[in-house]
Amino acid sequence: MYTSFYTAARGAMEEQKKFDVIANNFANVNNYGYKSKSAVFSDLMYYNLNNYRGDDTPLKAGVGIRLEKTNTNFNPSAPMTTDGEFDYTILEDGFFMLLSPVTGEITYSRNGHFSMSQRGPLFYLVNDNGNFVLDQNQNPIIVGDIAGTERELSGEIGVYGFDILDGMESVGSNEFAPTAKNGDPYLIPGARLVDHTLEMSGVDTAEEVSRMIETQRAYSYALKMVQTSDEVMTTINGLRS
Repeated sequence: MYTSFYTAARGAMEEQKKFDVIANNFANVNNYGYKSKSAVFSDLMYYNLNNYRGDDTPLKAGVGIRLEKTNTNFNPSAPMTTDGEFDYTILEDGFFMLLSPVTGEITYSRNGHFSMSQRGPLFYLVNDNGNFVLDQNQNPIIVGDIAGTERELSGEIGVYGFDILDGMESVGSNEFAPTAKNGDPYLIPGARLVDHTLEMSGVDTAEEVSRMIETQRAYSYALKMVQTSDEVMTTINGLRS
């Protein structure tokens, strides 16, 4: 009985974490370049019932689930036309490479909403967090004088890819940091950029609503199981007294 109680309680807590993932997706439905996330669960230890000799039996019991990780869907989304002079969309796979002027850390993002930031006598191309946008030689891009109807950039904006995307760490503000699993970044030659556009959020509202309903039901069933287990234990303790 105690096993069923704690298994159900753990199930409710883990489903609550899935709620948090879905809520975060909904909160970013209008954020450019956002990539939706999904919760991945794993089963905790299972054991055989009526197992007297170490044999595998068809009757098994488990001790619940836990949230193993969250997956990020990096599939490109459709571009939306904007009035921003420094707005860019990567049409296919790849990331913008960003350099923090404070920590020197490199991060990657699909959000191409950039602007100018003055550092000393020069103007640099930066993202919303003030991180430098790097060119194809991994150097910060300097925004120069107006050439024609737009300002001149010191280099072409670099688009970089990874052999493995699974496991990239989300560091907030639509930026990601690679792990050892992802390998080294490589420049994607001939990557197609479209200016005066921004990539729309990757959240599929209909899919998120479906996940929310599914999670709600699982959460309700888990709470019902907690209640039932508690009632059974109360009855058993009443019979003992």
